[in-house]
Amino acid sequence: MGGFKSYSCFLTPNMGGRGFETAKVLTIVHKYKINFLILYKLIFMQIFYAPYITGDTYTLDEKESRHLIRVLRMTKGSAVRLIDGKGNLYEGIINDPDQNKCTIVITGKTTDFEKRNYRLHVAISPLKNPERFEWFVEKSVEIGIDEITPLICKNTEKPGIKSDRLNNLIISAMKQSLKAKRTVLNEPSTFKDFISMKPDAILMIAHCDGSLIRRRVSDVYTKGRNAIILIGPEGDFTKEEIDSAINNGFIPVHLGTSRLRTETAGIAVCHSIYFMNQ
Repeated sequence: MGGFKSYSCFLTPNMGGRGFETAKVLTIVHKYKINFLILYKLIFMQIFYAPYITGDTYTLDEKESRHLIRVLRMTKGSAVRLIDGKGNLYEGIINDPDQNKCTIVITGKTTDFEKRNYRLHVAISPLKNPERFEWFVEKSVEIGIDEITPLICKNTEKPGIKSDRLNNLIISAMKQSLKAKRTVLNEPSTFKDFISMKPDAILMIAHCDGSLIRRRVSDVYTKGRNAIILIGPEGDFTKEEIDSAINNGFIPVHLGTSRLRTETAGIAVCHSIYFMNQ
């Protein structure tokens, strides 16, 4: 395991107050052939969001400070990790454990942390039940998605979204899934406006009309390419919307033989693109 020496500096006995022993961790890695970085992230990595980080120190906002000091009970000298939402991961040490404005001294930086070689943009209709749309946002971020656009279609029953709440879910899911790049939540777009854009990506529209020719996502998508996928509302896209999308370069696809809810279809395409890129 050539990575032991490189990462042994992270395995301190008092890593954030947890009493893991370096020797035991290394034994587990060697015995079970576990990827060291995966094990390290699962055991040690507590990530905090620091969107405005620039210099050698950073002061967390009140919410993150309280979680760090009051909930996790970290103290001065404890090691923490920060992400800026731009793809950078920072190593740091608590300097001032103030529960309202905790100060971190930056000790290291990793750029493009776990950067993917593709971009995924899902344009999906808002739902009548906002909790289902929130579920899609949270889980798609955990899987890996770069942009989400609420797509206002003819059959969209409730076009409004709670942007502040959704952005908070994005940040929480980003930290939970150990990602340094923040998913972009775009403003809602009409179907007509969205399909008129000409991005450099494989364009797909997933719909349920079995009378029309549809292809499997795996037959359309090429590993490493950017992808934009349209997911319709509970009543699906109209025939006119499907035709308009096709005329603008979108390829009709299906997600199997099951009829999926909108939010489930969104998760299915995220999984499909993710696994095809592994």
